[in-house]
Amino acid sequence: MASNPPATKPSIADALNRLWIRFLPEIEGRITILETASQALANSSLTDEQREEAHAAAHKLSGTLGTFGLDRGTELARRAELEFEKQSPSVVPAELTAWISELGLLVRSRQ
Repeated sequence: MASNPPATKPSIADALNRLWIRFLPEIEGRITILETASQALANSSLTDEQREEAHAAAHKLSGTLGTFGLDRGTELARRAELEFEKQSPSVVPAELTAWISELGLLVRSRQ
């Protein structure tokens, strides 16, 4: 009677990778919200609704990305969160756009 090999437990890295795949569409959607708001800010057409939505998206990203080893992503999302928290963001729109672009690159490189 042949015995079956013992089942291997998934590693933490494997579990995190499965969670990443599961939550990636939400993460990408939040980055899209930030990109849209950043473009609107650059065009002087940012609405309060867009700003609030971007603030919420950045807040969620700043709380999530570190879990997946993207500490720089957490830092960038936190910066964006602080700017979109303000009624009138004080950062130069090009700088905010650069942060969000880098954030998108970090997320795409994690895949």
